[in-house]
Amino acid sequence: MARHPRLVLPHQPHHIIQRGNDRRVIFRDEEDYQRFLAWLKESSRFYSVAIHAYVLMPNHLHLLATPSDDEGLAQMMQKLGRFYVPWFNSKYERTGGLFQGRFRTSLVDSERYFLTCSRYIELNPVRAQLVASPLDYPWSSYAHHAGGRVDPLVTDHLLYWSLGNTPFQREAAYMDLVQQGLSSEELDAINKAVLKGQPLGSHSFKAELERKTQRQVLPAKRGRPFKVPQAA
Repeated sequence: MARHPRLVLPHQPHHIIQRGNDRRVIFRDEEDYQRFLAWLKESSRFYSVAIHAYVLMPNHLHLLATPSDDEGLAQMMQKLGRFYVPWFNSKYERTGGLFQGRFRTSLVDSERYFLTCSRYIELNPVRAQLVASPLDYPWSSYAHHAGGRVDPLVTDHLLYWSLGNTPFQREAAYMDLVQQGLSSEELDAINKAVLKGQPLGSHSFKAELERKTQRQVLPAKRGRPFKVPQAA
């Protein structure tokens, strides 16, 4: 069966997930994380993809990114694979693929879900019980958003800037949002969308996507169309 092309829209945020084969480890030590981030920075700039949030977990990774054209996301991820996989295989004397098939992506409704998705990504290490606080995890963008360090990989989104008029206000507001956590409904919605390659947003957002892309986004209606009875 032919694979459906990804739904990618320029200048719109996308949530991306890439897993290791059979959920095996893709980052084993500090050098692995550092190499991947350096190549991610290079590749994202080369293909004009803005990275707003990220987390590198031992066996998978998440990105929140905005491409400037239709092909940038795929080209960026392909270039990353061409750099990182051979280097990883050589270092650990292994062969074969490292990642589990194609990366998955979900278009994100900025106004409703951008900050929620950013928090979801940066709270991954806490949910996985790797750390008690997202600030304790070095391989994510949280420290940048919380004022712990400036991360040259990150391009702040306008919705992050809208949290306050000064860096201190933005950082404090964002940390407050993260401390609130996410509801089970939010977690389920984000997980379902990215794993199924579906947009994450409101009904009106999805309807507008259908109009722009000429692709079915909303669930298809079941049954035959209702027919108006003819007058006798």
